[in-house]
Amino acid sequence: MDDLTRKHCIPCEQGGEPMPAHLAQTMLQRVKGWTLAEGKRLRQDLVMKDFAEAVRFIGEIARVADAEDHHPDLHLTGYRKLTIELTTHAVGGLTENDFILAAKIDTLPRQVK
Repeated sequence: MDDLTRKHCIPCEQGGEPMPAHLAQTMLQRVKGWTLAEGKRLRQDLVMKDFAEAVRFIGEIARVADAEDHHPDLHLTGYRKLTIELTTHAVGGLTENDFILAAKIDTLPRQVK
């Protein structure tokens, strides 16, 4: 099986088709710690060590997301609860890009509670 971290996100066309649900379920096995939210988003909930670590980690995610030109929704609440959500807005659902970025985020160092 190919390593998602070696791939790069590709631009998606507006109106393209999202990945079928059965393929999303299969791909989900390749990104541990992520869940499917409403079948249209990948989601990971983390409790970071503290606020500073959460903000540092967000910066690392931003760096990778910019390099891939594929950007997640990031929600920091309660000063250290971080939720990361990935979807391909142009198609209204999941594409391989979401799984590629999830895999790359998983390689980033983090300090969780």
